[in-house]
Amino acid sequence: MDSKVLDAARAAFPKAANSVTLGAVVHDGECHAEPLVTVPIPMMNRHGLIAGATGTGKTRTLQLLAEQLSTAGVPVFISDIKGDISGMGSPGVANDRITARATETGYDWKASDFPVEFLSLTGAKGAQLRATVSSFGPLLLSKVLQLNATQSSVMAMVFKYCDDKGLLLLDFSDLRAVLQYLTAEGADELKSYGGMSKATVGVLLREMVELEQQGAEQFFGEPEFDINDLMQVERDGRGLISVLELQDVQDKPDLSSTFMLWMLATLYNELPEVGDIEKPKLVFFFDEAHL
Repeated sequence: MDSKVLDAARAAFPKAANSVTLGAVVHDGECHAEPLVTVPIPMMNRHGLIAGATGTGKTRTLQLLAEQLSTAGVPVFISDIKGDISGMGSPGVANDRITARATETGYDWKASDFPVEFLSLTGAKGAQLRATVSSFGPLLLSKVLQLNATQSSVMAMVFKYCDDKGLLLLDFSDLRAVLQYLTAEGADELKSYGGMSKATVGVLLREMVELEQQGAEQFFGEPEFDINDLMQVERDGRGLISVLELQDVQDKPDLSSTFMLWMLATLYNELPEVGDIEKPKLVFFFDEAHL
């Protein structure tokens, strides 16, 4: 291999103990085991993109990163749409191809299991995830229901009314009951807020029914999922890998996107800004390619 290429690679990827390995340097079709292409773990708080055609190893790359981060004591959240991420819960089996690949890249690979917790939006393939309607808030819920500006303003008004009255909206049945009340005997109570038409409420109810048909009835409610449960470190010092199983909701894109929007918004609102630290509190992988 060209010595200039190797020198440039060594300068770009100096040896560091606190790092994750992505692979080896390849030049003119030749793989070189030194230096390894690494990313310092403190830099894993940045946004990154793993891209490639079908079959090029995007999911395997996610798995490789998640395993190394867990070993380093960093909790990981990752979605699994195909069902092949769950294998991290038990040790793999070496074969000639894996051994040859590890030798070629200079990667010290050993079969190992990892601390994995399985989560589910339906409760069928893992611990049931739930969130309350109140925690979504009017803006996020309006986005999920694909409401226009007028309909969104009505949703905001309903949430304001519930806040003023101390009413907690746990699920869609609570929200539906409030909407029906405010268009009937409670209409006078809403006059000071501006009022709303029955036609607009009808649209809201229809959009809610559509989302319920994709599983929202199971998702909205209590007990609400606590994002701090994602940031656990096991007694042996390894970070917990939380795997969201999505195989059973492949035909329900609105449900999966609803949860992802809520989780990202919750992480943004609740976690403090700490800047660059020795290792991230949580690394979030979002497998968009297979949704």
